[in-house]
Amino acid sequence: MSATAKKMKVGFIGLGIMGQSMAGHLLDAGHDLNVYNRTRSKAEDLIGRGAVWCDSPGKVAAASDVVITVVGYPRDVEEVYLGPAGIVAHAHEGALLIDMTTSSPDLARRIARAAVTRGMTALDAPVSGGDGGARTGTLTIMAGGSDEGFARARPLFEAMGTTIVHMGAAGAGQHTKMANQIAIASTMLAVSESLAYAEAAGLSLGQVLEVIGTGAASSFLLNGLGPKMVAADYSPGFFVHHFVKDMSIALAECERLGLDLPGLALARRLYQRLVDGGYGEEGTQALYRVYTQLMGVSDAV
Repeated sequence: MSATAKKMKVGFIGLGIMGQSMAGHLLDAGHDLNVYNRTRSKAEDLIGRGAVWCDSPGKVAAASDVVITVVGYPRDVEEVYLGPAGIVAHAHEGALLIDMTTSSPDLARRIARAAVTRGMTALDAPVSGGDGGARTGTLTIMAGGSDEGFARARPLFEAMGTTIVHMGAAGAGQHTKMANQIAIASTMLAVSESLAYAEAAGLSLGQVLEVIGTGAASSFLLNGLGPKMVAADYSPGFFVHHFVKDMSIALAECERLGLDLPGLALARRLYQRLVDGGYGEEGTQALYRVYTQLMGVSDAV
């Protein structure tokens, strides 16, 4: 911790594929850390490094000045924050609450309003960068909420990420993450279809990636996940079922906004096919399975 940084009592709830690394960076930065996860075994490494285990989200909140959450679904976020045993009911006046889950913009606004009524401040601050960015502390963090809340949170964000932007009022972070996921959805379609075409044409997929990965088609997803598709390496950096959740949130927002995004709708439908086929725990590059294993002639889109 730098000489000018302030040591904080931080609570961290949700120690999954990204949360463990994110919480670890806060420990490394010198902050006191209180943790909770539905499966305690996922907290053992952090406890061994000095984190304090709490038996519920409410107990984390009561023991902390700042509470950070990275949980699964909007229903989990709502329960953890607004339930009777949750954060808002048990955090003390002046606490800063930061939800870093990808969740609903409307829910982010509701949490912010509930926090204000109890003298607290809430931010929605979803992230991009996957498990790799979480491990290396290079996440992109997009925050919504008050200027004062963002200023308080920034030293913590700097321990976890490198691109940190205040996007606007409550819900703006989640809206930005939806834009991010929409861009990923259609790009993953493009990468999968490109490789499916190359394979059908009898080309060397490795050579195809080498060539088009340096031209106008180059992208982080093509160059990062394309080789995994070719190698049939579908280990998760970000779960398929979580991506389906994100796209479903985005489509619900599109309906509210009167916006038709056919690429997003198609991507959600094809990713849902992976979930239905039992591949929801694989990484998003498993979309290539749809084109090589799961799509028949009658499925032409």
